[in-house]
Amino acid sequence: MSDPVFAEPHKFPILIVDDDRLQRSVLEANLKSAGYDAVSAENGKEALEIFRKGYYPIVMTDWIMPEMSGLELCREIRKDDSGRYTYIIILTSLNSKNDIIAGLEAGADEYLVKPPHQAEITSRLKTARRILDLELSQQRYIETIKNLSLVDPVTGVFSRRYMDERIHQEIKRAYRYERSLSVIIVGINLFEQTVVTHGHYAGDLISKSCADSLVEAVRKDVDWVARYGQDSFIAIMPETDSAGAMIVAKRLRIRIASLVMTMYDKELKVTASFGVAGFTASQQKLGFTADILLDKADQNLCLAIEEGGNTIKGVQMG
Repeated sequence: MSDPVFAEPHKFPILIVDDDRLQRSVLEANLKSAGYDAVSAENGKEALEIFRKGYYPIVMTDWIMPEMSGLELCREIRKDDSGRYTYIIILTSLNSKNDIIAGLEAGADEYLVKPPHQAEITSRLKTARRILDLELSQQRYIETIKNLSLVDPVTGVFSRRYMDERIHQEIKRAYRYERSLSVIIVGINLFEQTVVTHGHYAGDLISKSCADSLVEAVRKDVDWVARYGQDSFIAIMPETDSAGAMIVAKRLRIRIASLVMTMYDKELKVTASFGVAGFTASQQKLGFTADILLDKADQNLCLAIEEGGNTIKGVQMG
């Protein structure tokens, strides 16, 4: 089903670009009579300024103009990174194959030979609307798939993919404001043995319970939790040094160890090990990376597991 936003012509504001005032006025009047909202510019440079201030899904531009030609305008519009597609129609008195190819290679979707007939304009705009409708549907589908991939389906916390993308932003933010940042990696002890003994449903139950405990223990809208591996999670804690993260980890250790999960007629209990690492940007050189922070937390988690699990190891870096 077509999106209602794209059901009517007036939902497609059109940017008209032509240095000929009469041609520009006639085209604008024709478009408005067909139900389209139209805005005009007299050259490519002015049009680009207008385009960057608003949203114009359709641009109809003359080829030869002062300041900036239609081909140059096409190339600049195609550099737009807003994620919204713009359908570009070149208006030209040039009609050779080489000219048409040059226009299409510059980024135009279609061309019209001047002066265009009203019926031809209407037909081209219907095609533009159909293409834009398909483009929107594709973008929504991609966005839906992306959103699904950012959340772990078993526990409801963020996925490893999301963590990999966002932690780099947290590092940059810590440096920008010269603040602290810490991570806690939580490893569920004997997770694989539990799954072998009690099945995958037991593993999912334990994972969900541990994830819920993490979410409840950290600060809402400041800290965030992600699935780190099959048997591990990570809590990212901005504005927190490793000493503060150690306090949270101690609270988590007790909380997880006190969990009692019921599966049918069986009770499941679990413990976890914790690796903590943090840094303060004002005390650390700019070359500090997410990989360094995660690697140190991982090492500390391994040390905690080697000591028998249900324990915490941590360090402040810098």
